[in-house]
Amino acid sequence: MSPLGLLPIDKPELGLTFVWDNSECRQTAETTGLVTVTPEQLLENGVSASLPSGSLVLITGTMPFRLRGRITAVLEVLLQRMSQKGCPGLIVSAAPGVRQPFPQPVVDLAKHLDVSLLTTTAPAGQWEGVHEEIQQFRLMLAERRAAQLNSLVQELPAQLADSRALQRIADWLARVLDAQVLVSEPERVLAASPATAAEQLAHAIIQQSVGLPEAPSGPHTQLISLAPASAVLAVARNAPFNEADLRLLRQAAKLLGLMDQAHREYRAASEASRAARSAAFELLLDGEVAKARRVMASMMPGLLDPETARVFIVETEKARRDTVVRHCRAAIGHQALVVPDPRNERRILIVHPIRSDEGNGAAVGAELTRLVGRLGSHSSLGGSGVYSMTLLADALHEAITAQSFAALQPDPVALSVHGSDLVSLLPQADAQRWARHLLNPLMRDETQWGAMRETLPAALAYPYTVAARRLHLHRNTVMRRAARAAEVLHMDFGRVGDRITATLALEMVTQREITVPSVLAGSEPPSLTRLLAAPQIHAWAQTLLRPAQADRRDLLATARAWLASDTHVEPAARALGLSEGTVRSHLRVLEDHMQRDLASFSGVRDLYVSLHVVTGNPGLLTDESEDGLCVVA
Repeated sequence: MSPLGLLPIDKPELGLTFVWDNSECRQTAETTGLVTVTPEQLLENGVSASLPSGSLVLITGTMPFRLRGRITAVLEVLLQRMSQKGCPGLIVSAAPGVRQPFPQPVVDLAKHLDVSLLTTTAPAGQWEGVHEEIQQFRLMLAERRAAQLNSLVQELPAQLADSRALQRIADWLARVLDAQVLVSEPERVLAASPATAAEQLAHAIIQQSVGLPEAPSGPHTQLISLAPASAVLAVARNAPFNEADLRLLRQAAKLLGLMDQAHREYRAASEASRAARSAAFELLLDGEVAKARRVMASMMPGLLDPETARVFIVETEKARRDTVVRHCRAAIGHQALVVPDPRNERRILIVHPIRSDEGNGAAVGAELTRLVGRLGSHSSLGGSGVYSMTLLADALHEAITAQSFAALQPDPVALSVHGSDLVSLLPQADAQRWARHLLNPLMRDETQWGAMRETLPAALAYPYTVAARRLHLHRNTVMRRAARAAEVLHMDFGRVGDRITATLALEMVTQREITVPSVLAGSEPPSLTRLLAAPQIHAWAQTLLRPAQADRRDLLATARAWLASDTHVEPAARALGLSEGTVRSHLRVLEDHMQRDLASFSGVRDLYVSLHVVTGNPGLLTDESEDGLCVVA
C-alpha cells in the first residue's frame, strides 16, 4: 500500500502530496481507477456525468488560475460529483514546493465533502498505465479476499456441537489481520487469540465503549456486535484498518454471530432432547412404558414400540463421557435410547428395543463392542439379556453387574451376566493358588498328572461311558483313573459338590494358567469359601437367581433337594413330597430363568455355586485334612 493511502500501488515517483494535514482520514478509502482530464476539457465541456465511482481524478497540465472564478466554479461542481460517486481524491499538477494550488473556497468545500486534495510533481507521461495497474491490483485484492473468505468458510464447524469453532475463527482472524482478537460477552470470554488478548484489549474496549478517542500512538481497535447474539468481536492492531480489512471483519462477525446463536439454540435443543430422553428412561425403569412411548413419540417415533429390550452400560472417563455419548448416538442412535446416567458421571445408559424379527439384537451389542474397543483403557461395556419392557429395572441391574465384571477382565466387555463365566470372575491369582494347592497330590507325579489332566475333566462332567467314548478310552480306564483321583484327593466323585470343586480346580490349572506373583506364591492359599465371597461373584449369583426367586413356585427349594440328591429326581421328589413330574417341571422353569442347561455339568455347577452364595445352602464343608484339602459337600 502507498503510504498516502489512496493508490493501491507503490508509486513514490509520482510525487503525491496532500494539500492539508488532516487528509489522512482518506487513507482507508478504496481506489477503483484513475480518470484523467485536462483543464481545457473541464472549462469547455464541464464535469462529465459519467464519472466512474471510486476513481481518482487527475487534472493534467497547468491550471489557468488567472481564470480563478471559472476554475473555482468548475472544481466545486467536480468535487460535488466526486463526493456523490465516492471518489477519494482530486490530483493536480504543481511545481515542486507549491503546497496550495487550489483556491481557498475549493479547499474548504473539499474538507466539507471529505474529498482529499493532492498535488503531483510528476509529468503526465509517468501517469500512463496507472489506471491499468490499479485495475490489476484490485483484481489481486479481490482474489485475495475470495481466498480469505473461502479460508474463513473452511473454519466453520461440521457440527454445531464443535465447541472449538469460535476459537478457530478467532485464531484465523488474528493470523490473517496480524491482530489481537477477542470474542466476549459481558460476563465471559468466548474466544481469545492470543490467550492474552482479553487482558490487552480490555482498556481499548472500555475506552471505545464510552466514546473516548483512540490514543495516536495506541492500537487501532474495532468493536463489532455479533448480532443476533449478544457477544462482541473486538480486534486491535498497530496498523490502521483499510476498507478490505473492515469488510473481512464484518463478514467474520456475521458468521461468529450466527454460530454463537446457533450454538445457543443447539444447546437449548440438546438440553430439551436430553431431558426428554432421561425422562423416558426413568419412566421405563418405573414400568411406565406407555408414558415413555408418549415422551419419545415426536422425537423418535416407534423406537419404544417393541415389547422387549436389552439394556447396555458403557463406562468411561468422566471427561470423555459427552464425547462417547455422541459416538454412541452416531453409531446406534436410530436403534436405541442413549442417555448419560444422572447418578454416575462415568456411565452411559442404553436401551435397545428389540422387535420380534431381531432375535436378541446382536448387531447393537457388536457395534458397542467395537466402540468400546476403540476407546481403549478405562472404558468397559456391560449388557443384559432380553427383558420385557416392563422389567427394564431388572435389565439395568444385570447390565450394571455385567459392566462391573467387564471392568475386571482383560477384555472389558460382558454383554450378559448370564453369559459370564464363573471361573473368569474368580480372583485369578488367589484362585490359581487354591487350585494348585488342592490338586498338588495329583501333580507331584508328572506321569500320573498327564493322565489325570487328560481324563478327569470329561470323567467328572459326563457318565463314565460317555466320557470314555469322548476320550477314545476304555470305560474301565476312565473309572480307574477317576477312582484313583478321588482317593488321592480324599473326595467322593459320586457327590456333586466334590465334582464341582475338582472341576473348578482343574479348569484353573489346565485352562487358566497364570503366573502367581512371587509375593503370594509361598503364602497360605485361600479357601474356596473365601474365593466365592468376592463381590463380583455375589452379584453374578444374585442376577442368576433373581428371576427364579420372583417365581410363585418355590423353585429354589426344588433345586436344593435335587442337588442334595446328587441330581437324581426320584429321591428329590420324595424329600419334597412332590411328584417326579413336578420336580422335572420346576427344573425346566429354572433353566429358563437362569438361561442354563441343567443337563450339562456347567449348568449344574452354576446353580450349585449361585445357591450357596445367595442362600448358603448347599453349604461348603471345609475339611482340613493332613494335606489341607478343601472339600465341598
